[in-house]
Amino acid sequence: MFIVKIRASYSAAHRLCREDLSEEANYALYGKCSNPNGHGHNYDLEVAVAGEIDPATGMVINFCEIQQLVDSLIIDQVDHKNLNVDVAFMRGVIPTVENMARIFWDILTPRIRNGRLHHVTVGERNSNMVTYAGPSPARSKLADS
Repeated sequence: MFIVKIRASYSAAHRLCREDLSEEANYALYGKCSNPNGHGHNYDLEVAVAGEIDPATGMVINFCEIQQLVDSLIIDQVDHKNLNVDVAFMRGVIPTVENMARIFWDILTPRIRNGRLHHVTVGERNSNMVTYAGPSPARSKLADS
């Protein structure tokens, strides 16, 4: 099995908060990331597709195909935006890197034609990173019930 990866970056603002909590409780939970006026980060995104080489093309998947999907479905939607208010697929979701990775996974998975999505990594440049490799089998079985 091969793992083909592309990387992209974007800049976005967000506020980590729960609407059902007071300002004090949000600060206790999220610290300075709960600033009522938000704050911004430069994010790095890595998308990896796993699969075998197609003998007709010599590739698992064309890098350009992955990059185009990531750019059109994710980067164009989030770059230089406020994740809490400007991005439809993030509304009502606490915009942590964990939630971004999961949502990006959900957006990309049905669009990958060759191979399968292996993981999505989202990180705040030079610091916090999260890698999501899809729902766990136990969680998937519970969702199907």
